[in-house]
Amino acid sequence: MSSLSIGDDARLVSTSTLPSLPPSQSRSPYLNPTHQATASTSTFNTSQHPNAPAALASGNSSTSPTPTPTVPGTPRTPASRKPSSLRHVSNAAPAESAQTIRRRPSSPSAKDSKNSRGVREQRIRTNPRLPHSDDIPLAPATTMYWSRAPVHGALPMRNMRAHTVTLVDNVAWLFGGCDDKGCWKDVYCFDTETMQWSHPDMLGDVPPPCRAHTATLVDRKIVVFGGGQGPVYYDTTYILDTTTRRWFAPTFPAQSQLQPQGSDPQVPQIHPAPRRAHTAVLYNGKIIVFGGGNGLTALNDLWALDVSRLDVSLRGGGAGNSGGLKWSQIQTYGDPPAPRGYHTANLVGNVMVIVGGSDGRECFSDVWCCNLDSLVWTRVTLTLSHRRLSHTSTQVGSYLFIVGGHDGSAYSSEILLYNLVNLQYEPRAVCGKPPTPRGYHVTIIADSRLFVFGGFNGHDVFDDVHILDLAGAAYLPQVMSFRIDV
Repeated sequence: MSSLSIGDDARLVSTSTLPSLPPSQSRSPYLNPTHQATASTSTFNTSQHPNAPAALASGNSSTSPTPTPTVPGTPRTPASRKPSSLRHVSNAAPAESAQTIRRRPSSPSAKDSKNSRGVREQRIRTNPRLPHSDDIPLAPATTMYWSRAPVHGALPMRNMRAHTVTLVDNVAWLFGGCDDKGCWKDVYCFDTETMQWSHPDMLGDVPPPCRAHTATLVDRKIVVFGGGQGPVYYDTTYILDTTTRRWFAPTFPAQSQLQPQGSDPQVPQIHPAPRRAHTAVLYNGKIIVFGGGNGLTALNDLWALDVSRLDVSLRGGGAGNSGGLKWSQIQTYGDPPAPRGYHTANLVGNVMVIVGGSDGRECFSDVWCCNLDSLVWTRVTLTLSHRRLSHTSTQVGSYLFIVGGHDGSAYSSEILLYNLVNLQYEPRAVCGKPPTPRGYHVTIIADSRLFVFGGFNGHDVFDDVHILDLAGAAYLPQVMSFRIDV
């Protein structure tokens, strides 16, 4: 299945961007966010619900400049790539608008409009031109809707495949990944409120270029583990402090020092083997790593990195020591999933939910749950299953939104909703123009919007950003309080 290999050649795709748009009175909810974004890429605060955009107050109206991303120390770099393919379309006459400006009574136009009832206020209406296609029908406000994000700023000068995107407040931190030119080690920031890209300078022990790694948010720090470049696989850990923009590289004993030749293979190792295409979740101060591949075979082992002393380690440790971080291998019970990589893992309460993946020969459709307290694996019985690898899975309330991926035959742009209450898939209508079929992309949830970054379709690597607007009632009714009993 050569088309599934992350090392396949890919052709560069040129995409386009849009300049900043008027932030208010837009019919596109993502241009006027209503509350702060959550700071997790895999969970959604069910107590927050989107509110209707506030109407403009009457009176003089002015347009505020687009705010810059809230990334400390970010240089102000002008946009270096011009929009080309996305079109502005206006369905209204230029003199009319959804935005109302009330003229002062002393203005000449107001004086001309006097009648027996006094001064009649005149209103000028301007309709902001929004990105959309002529062939996409309008949809009700309660329907989930796809659109392409009108990004601007210092756009990444590369495409995005097998990268990571981690949300910190309202800023998404992009690290690593690859395209047809090779792997990358740079960091870009994307403000989910202003749709602006920036390219901050990094300090400290910058990691080497890598792809198919994991990036786990611990407080405001991003812990990167594993990945690889070409035939090389990593077992290294790097930590990025997003406040100071400084990388820290704790070191651990080499694998050869931990398990000398001729030692008992049943003796637990104290450091995971090099790997990529694995998953990681944060639970009780530990990063739980599952599966992946080492270039020779797929893996299904389970490891924990204790990061409960992460702040202390960054203050007292430096390059050349582990900084108090410690690996341990987890012994589980019950039949575990088959070895796999390019699966997804979501933490739901105290349960890690594994969906799909591949061992290099077969594309899996199974769903597994691991109770991280009892350490028992349980396979879920499905009435309807879907084969997926290189997809994404994002928790939104009591659902997993599974986007794209490969089904063993072709790449997909489909959205699968997995109900976490009854542990079954269920259909849901989606409107708008979805991203083209792809895998090896990244999705995050911010302010009731699902962002999709980049991806690969077997031939082309993408650099675009798409938004699935979940709307007020798109995924409701939901169970607000639930647990998975396995």
